[in-house]
Amino acid sequence: MLKRANPILPALLLLVPSLCFAGEEAATSAIDTGDTAWLLVSTAMVMLMVPGLALFYAGMVRRKNILNTIMLTLICLCMISVQWVLWGYSLSFGTDIGGVIGGFNFLGLSNVGLNPTEGSTVPHQLFMMFQGMFAIITPALITGAVVERIKFSTALIFCFLWATLVYDPLCHWVWGGGWLQEFGALDFAGGAVVHISCGVSALVAAIMVGKRKGFPREPMPPNNLAMTVLGLGLLWFGWFGFNAGSALGANGSAVNAFVTTNTAAGTAAFAWAIMEWVHRGKPTMFGVVTGAIAGLGSITPAAGFVGPMSAILIGLGGTCFCYFAVMVIKPKFGYDDSLDVFGVHGIAGTWGMMATGLFASASIGGVNGLFFGNPSQLFKQLVAVVVTYLFVATMTFIILMGLKVFGGLRVSLEDEVNGLDLALHGEAV
Repeated sequence: MLKRANPILPALLLLVPSLCFAGEEAATSAIDTGDTAWLLVSTAMVMLMVPGLALFYAGMVRRKNILNTIMLTLICLCMISVQWVLWGYSLSFGTDIGGVIGGFNFLGLSNVGLNPTEGSTVPHQLFMMFQGMFAIITPALITGAVVERIKFSTALIFCFLWATLVYDPLCHWVWGGGWLQEFGALDFAGGAVVHISCGVSALVAAIMVGKRKGFPREPMPPNNLAMTVLGLGLLWFGWFGFNAGSALGANGSAVNAFVTTNTAAGTAAFAWAIMEWVHRGKPTMFGVVTGAIAGLGSITPAAGFVGPMSAILIGLGGTCFCYFAVMVIKPKFGYDDSLDVFGVHGIAGTWGMMATGLFASASIGGVNGLFFGNPSQLFKQLVAVVVTYLFVATMTFIILMGLKVFGGLRVSLEDEVNGLDLALHGEAV
């Protein structure tokens, strides 16, 4: 006699796929394949910026700290990739709670499937991945201010906490339906969310961790500028995905952002070489790569709102302000921001946000700035800048104070002298 089949087992088996892929939805015809292809490429380009940043930073430190510097950057790619999936994306882009933070509806990518969200033409998961790359590279940028003396364990915990407590709320304010977005502040690809936030945090961290042994008396020249130039090439390439990808489609806005990004970067790099030539007697390769980053950081918030001629002015302004910060302000105050994260990214992001309020054109990005008859936009940009400075500085100080109390911030003097590659990782180049 045959045993009667248990009807519960087949039902459970049918549920397995939905349990394993709880957030997945069927793709629909609302998806635009061209937009999707461009955003896939842009996401990969931004991801490539992470190893590019690792090489960029590693070429500027002393030989004994090359691997540790690379490790500080690449570990963010690994760690924040997980944090973003678990709760970072939900806190940034989940249902708005009082304009302050995203809700929990996207935890573990629940409800984040293959359908586009309202008003979008790309799969929701792709938008999530694209935004995740921004969340990854921002704390990685901060590490450049404290390389060669910070504990690896401290840096690891700091980046994890910072991503959750600083980046995610700020991202929600500006891009996720939060109060700054509702207020009308413009930030096309990360002037406040990425560059000001990492720059201000870098300054606070550099001061709290303290100076490297021998700074500024002992010379600490870059170990390999060729490596730094290679890193710049990857960063510049990836920046097209960073800025033009922020149009979220293969459209005219992406093309405009592509053009303004390259124009500002070229202007700033060339201007830095000329300024250095006049000021110090020789143009340097180090100066050119620094100028390029200054231009790229400056145009980031404005890329989709301004035209090419405005991009030239923004790139030129980025060089002027960043050069002054690096060559005058830093020596005057004596803080040891090792790789000038604040002097370049922080200052460039600040100028870029304000320049957006000056040069934004409704014919390009839908909103006018001061020079096109809308002075209120400049005020909105100023509010966004001031709020970002205050929030980021305060939260960074609190996080680092907690880490200082419970584990300390920097390595021993012996480890610093011997080099962090061997002391912390047991490896050497």
